[in-house]
Amino acid sequence: MRQRVFELRNAVLRQFAATLAVSSLVILMGIGAASAQSGTPAPDQSKAAAQPADTAKDAAQNQRRTDEFAEAAQVISGPAGNPECVWLGRRVVRLMWRDDLDTAFRHLDLYDRFGCPGGHIQAAFRCLTRFGGQIDPKVAETLDSRVHACWINPASQPQQAAAAASQPAAPASGNGQPQPAASPSPAASPSPAPPK
Repeated sequence: MRQRVFELRNAVLRQFAATLAVSSLVILMGIGAASAQSGTPAPDQSKAAAQPADTAKDAAQNQRRTDEFAEAAQVISGPAGNPECVWLGRRVVRLMWRDDLDTAFRHLDLYDRFGCPGGHIQAAFRCLTRFGGQIDPKVAETLDSRVHACWINPASQPQQAAAAASQPAAPASGNGQPQPAASPSPAASPSPAPPK
């Protein structure tokens, strides 16, 4: 009986070894065929051509930023013209415009830490709100250029309003009667001096 058990066990082991050998051979053939098909890919010419174009684009963008910082330093006197104030300040104004106030406040903390004037951010954002209708939300460049323009000159006005203010009011009716002129806005009255 022992001999039959040993013979049965040897037959099972031989069958298992044969199955293992065949399956290993099939796997090795599959791996060999897959590696033969993939091989080493030839370098893609479009990627190689796009790489110098991207490098040139990045260089142009860096040059534009450098020019903007230099322009801000020439036009704005004081710390608001420093490159770190320009970079952080424009970023804060842009984030405020996009309603990302949490991130804007974190950047504002950095802005204050560098000793940059907070009033310049207020003036630049006020300027940006005047140009709200001219900013295309789908084109990031319009927002960036408008933020930079408002950072450089916070007192700038939209062209439509500036053109309307510079032209005298033309008579709308054909009867020749002059239109009444718009009354000027009252000047701010000075606050009384505090008693001594």
